[in-house]
Amino acid sequence: MNPTVAPGVAPERHRQENFPVAGWLCPPALRPAVLAIYRFARRADDMADEGEVDPATRRLQLETLRGVLHAIDEGRAPEPLHADLAAAVAAHRLPLAPMHALLDAFVQDTHIDRYASREELLAYCRLSANPVGRLMLHLVGVSDERALAESDAICTALQLINHWQDVGVDRLKPRVYLPLEDLQAHGACIDDVLEGRDTPALRATVCKLNAWAMDLMQQGAALPHRVPGRFGLVVRLVVEGGLRVGEKIQAMDGATLHQRPQLRAWDLPRLLWRALLHPRPAA
Repeated sequence: MNPTVAPGVAPERHRQENFPVAGWLCPPALRPAVLAIYRFARRADDMADEGEVDPATRRLQLETLRGVLHAIDEGRAPEPLHADLAAAVAAHRLPLAPMHALLDAFVQDTHIDRYASREELLAYCRLSANPVGRLMLHLVGVSDERALAESDAICTALQLINHWQDVGVDRLKPRVYLPLEDLQAHGACIDDVLEGRDTPALRATVCKLNAWAMDLMQQGAALPHRVPGRFGLVVRLVVEGGLRVGEKIQAMDGATLHQRPQLRAWDLPRLLWRALLHPRPAA
C-alpha cells in the first residue's frame, strides 16, 4: 500500500512515487509535522511489505508502532526514532485516531490481498488514504464537514489511481486491488493479473476504474480554494499530479500490467500551469 503522499520530502527508497511531494512549497512552520507524519506512515508501510517476513511477524511489528501512538497519547516519551512525531502531536494537537486508522490499513494489507467490490476497496481507502488528508487539514486549521468530504474524495482518488498505476507491481506481492466485480464485468479475472496476461478485457477494466477515480477526484476540486496560503497550492499540485497520472493511464489504454506510468520532469511545467494559471473552478 502506498499512502497518499504528504507534502514533505520522500525518503531515498521511495523516490519513484508519482504524486508531488512539494516539500519546497510546504510552509516552514508546518514542515516538521508533515515530515513526521510522512515518516511514520512510511515506517508502517515498510513493515507491512517487509520482503519475506511472514504476515504474523509483520502484524507484530505494526503493533509496536501502535504502542508508540499509545505512549504519545499517555504523555510518555517514545524512543528517539519517533521523537519527531511526539513533538508534532504536542505542537499541533494532532489527533491520533487517523494514525491508528493508517495502522489498521497496513495490518489489513498483511492478510487481505483481494477485493470483491468497489465498496470494499473504498472502505480500505477510508483507512489507508483519507486519514492523511485529514491530518493535513488539521495542520492548517480547516475542519468543516464539506472540506473533510472533499479531502476524502481527493485522497481516495489518489489511492485508487496509485492502484491502477501499480497493477504490475502489486501482482508480484501478490496483491490485486482491481475489484473482482469489475474484472468479471469486462470478462477478465484475477488470474489474468497474477499470471501477467495483458488482455483487452483487463485493459478495459483498468480504464473503467481509472475513469471512476478521476471523476471522484473532481468531487474534491473546490478544496484547494479554501485551504489557506501556500498549502492550498500544495493541494492543487497533488490533485494535478494524480490527474496527470490518470491521464497517462488512459493514454496507455489501461496497459499498466507491464508498464508503470510515471510523472517525469517534463510534466512539471504542465502541473504548475494547471495549478497556478489555470486552477480548476471551485464548486
